[in-house]
Amino acid sequence: MALGVIHRIVESHIESGELEPGSEIALRIDQTLTQDATGTMAYLQYEAMGAGAVKTELSVSYVDHNTIQAGFENADDHAYLRAVAARYGIHFSRAGNGICHQVHLERFGAPGKTLLGSDSHTPTGGGIGMVAMGAGGLDVALAMAGRPFWIACPKVYLVKLTGRLKPWCSAKDVILTLLRQLTSKGNVGVAMEYGGEGAATLSVPERATITNMGAELGVTTSAFGSDSVTKLFLAAQGRADAWAELSADDGAEYERVIELDLGSVVPLVAAPHNPDKVKDLADVAGLHVDQVCMGSCTNSSYKDLMVAAKMLEARKIAPGVGFVVAPGSRQVLNMIAANGALATLIAAGARVAETACGFCIGNSQAPRTDAVSVRTSNRNFLGRSGTKSAQVYLASVETAVAAAITGELTDPRELGIEHPAVEQPAEFLVDDSMIVPPLPEAERDSVEIVRGPNIGAPPANVALPESYRGRVQIKVGDKITTDHIMPAGALLKYRSNVPKYSEYVFSPVDEEFAARSAAARDAGEAGFIVAGDSYGQGSSREHAALCPMYLGVKAVIAKAFERIHSANLVNFGILALEFADRGDYDRIDQGDEVDLPSLAEGVESGSFTLKDVTKGIEIKLKCELTERQRAAVKAGGVLNMVKEEA
Repeated sequence: MALGVIHRIVESHIESGELEPGSEIALRIDQTLTQDATGTMAYLQYEAMGAGAVKTELSVSYVDHNTIQAGFENADDHAYLRAVAARYGIHFSRAGNGICHQVHLERFGAPGKTLLGSDSHTPTGGGIGMVAMGAGGLDVALAMAGRPFWIACPKVYLVKLTGRLKPWCSAKDVILTLLRQLTSKGNVGVAMEYGGEGAATLSVPERATITNMGAELGVTTSAFGSDSVTKLFLAAQGRADAWAELSADDGAEYERVIELDLGSVVPLVAAPHNPDKVKDLADVAGLHVDQVCMGSCTNSSYKDLMVAAKMLEARKIAPGVGFVVAPGSRQVLNMIAANGALATLIAAGARVAETACGFCIGNSQAPRTDAVSVRTSNRNFLGRSGTKSAQVYLASVETAVAAAITGELTDPRELGIEHPAVEQPAEFLVDDSMIVPPLPEAERDSVEIVRGPNIGAPPANVALPESYRGRVQIKVGDKITTDHIMPAGALLKYRSNVPKYSEYVFSPVDEEFAARSAAARDAGEAGFIVAGDSYGQGSSREHAALCPMYLGVKAVIAKAFERIHSANLVNFGILALEFADRGDYDRIDQGDEVDLPSLAEGVESGSFTLKDVTKGIEIKLKCELTERQRAAVKAGGVLNMVKEEA
């Protein structure tokens, strides 16, 4: 059978199941990555399994999210992560070494491999031909323990690229074009493969930008093939031996083919407050800009920062505009420091931020009240910047720098300057001294695991009872993101302290939710959440399931779920239920007393009847679970199930 790139990699890693889109398969995972915001809980869960040394080919623990140390919590987490890495055979990338996806692309990724990461932007690795997927931390912990990753075999869309990007039009504009066409919802179970003659015109950093923001489409993964462009990139990183050629078979079949002429792509922006609210730059040109932030795992490569520096030669940032630059890795920072580009950026008025996620997750550089902030990052959800009233626009490096120069949204083609040509260096500066390799096996048992007072054991759910009775604690609409459920920013320091972090569940939507739910839990009532379409968009953060579970939430009823969040709910024993009739969403309200009987029978049949006691009505629900998921829900979550097996 003729296969495309993604299905070929998937087929070679299937341990159980068949290469049939929609069916559940178990995939062997070659590599894993974690970051410090999700990794602490993932490793606490890994320890709870008692699995010993990691079983993957390679696992890396990165520190890149919680790098602001305005208190002991983050520093304690980092000490814990370093000790766990030493104890269990994991590489440890220290704070300051860079953003996990940028560093992994540079130093560890390899074509044809599978990569599972506790971060939704792990598909960045698809830029060099990996099947790289985001997942909850518990799924990553299971993969490190040598267990396969269970997932619905994706149906694959081919984006057939032709032509070449015109000057001032970028890879960021390519993915924004697709977001405008496909939107951020309705793409669950899909993988995006990029091919066609136009693919060869894109560099690895450009490809990685596109696959990175596939997460905003809501797809399982995104990938290019591995060709001479990939080979040159890996060789320049001193890793030519990691390269393998990978292309689609002639006659490979796809669920859908999307034709995209790169020459037709124009500068675009994503308007507040969703990455799929895409507009032509011409439609918003002239809008006053207060802040420009360049960086994040999407656009912080050597190529990106060199384009910015060349645009700013002999120029200054507009008065009143704050301009922040965050290199994606220590490698990038060292190289632009050595060639003078960093000095150019500073001379123009840039504030240089740490090589970390920083402003993208809202833990620094929050804009002023009601500000317009133009960012090269991948998400512009309401309040994610740290300022709820801010209007955040997503844009390419070229468009962002043009805004910084002029003080307003400006088409970079109208700057009257020549588009900067940036070639990939023949050799990247390689210095892995801030990556701590695993200890020899003989030395690992002597490592003491350091646990600060903010670090607690992962809470567990209870086995499925006969019925749930309680109230709808909150009703929300469409496109509720994990940022709505569990805000990031300064609160990330509580990721290893679930009782504390749980105090902020749904705080951007309803500040009373946590207290109301905790009181109901203490009174023995089950908590229910009612939601619209695409519930659980965005980050892979499993705390958006773990913390509601701690507050007594037993079921989420929605019109539709996003993949990672749905899996996280199952992992923690929460029922992810969908309305059999989507119109029934309008019949149930916050505060309604509800009864969900015959739980075991419903889990087996996939059909439930919810009794709304307040309104005296019944609502049909459905729940499509695999045999493995049914067992997990009955056990009260995957961690309980694994402990029982052990």
